[in-house]
Amino acid sequence: MKLEIHQLTKTFGTHRALQIPEFACEFNRCLALVGPSGGGKSTLLRIIGGLEIPESGTLSVDGVHLPRSEGPLREYRRHIGFVFQGFNLFPHLTAVQNVTLPLTEVHGLDAREARKRADQVLERFGLGGHGQKTPGQLSGGQRQRVAIARAVAIQPRFLLLDEPTSALDPEMTVEVLELLEELREQGVALILVTHEIGFARHAADHVALVADGNIAFGATAEEFFGNSSDPEVRRFLAKTLKFASI
Repeated sequence: MKLEIHQLTKTFGTHRALQIPEFACEFNRCLALVGPSGGGKSTLLRIIGGLEIPESGTLSVDGVHLPRSEGPLREYRRHIGFVFQGFNLFPHLTAVQNVTLPLTEVHGLDAREARKRADQVLERFGLGGHGQKTPGQLSGGQRQRVAIARAVAIQPRFLLLDEPTSALDPEMTVEVLELLEELREQGVALILVTHEIGFARHAADHVALVADGNIAFGATAEEFFGNSSDPEVRRFLAKTLKFASI
């Protein structure tokens, strides 16, 4: 998968959230966006997903430029799976209904085919016995697995994940990270914002440090964590790995 950025800017009011002059990378299965809070990671992820439109510049995925008008943007988003840190499940719907809703309403599947696919993906993620439960009846890890199941059920080109473990306790975090690793090994391409540096080091092909609205450094995971001479990367890793056993 190839991501290319040229002179990309995004502002919110008077705040310049992103200003990325140039960036390009190719990765096999996983690109991790890491960096300090407020540095622009989530904004960049939302632009990649077509949820935010930049003021200027271009972004392309596999050589295809991000569209700007609503019709093409809607079609672009149909082929991307989104997983957010707050789960974004409908609280009044069951797990299986949360998965089938986008299949019928956005992707045009009939109810029987949508239910079949939902049952299959929930079973695949260890939720076969929880399909009739609402989010309030599920643990945090189970809710996030339902959210991932919903994203995978549409058979997306790739998944975008914004801090998918930030609302979870350590045990549930491991549960979700193991699921993401399984998806990666099964060939699903992932772009994720994460503070889980150990996971990024273990599972990412490519890592980009996003800070102060710019991609300060990008490299293969081996180079990023192994022998990077970039001073900003070294400062970031010195802080984040100080108390980490990875």
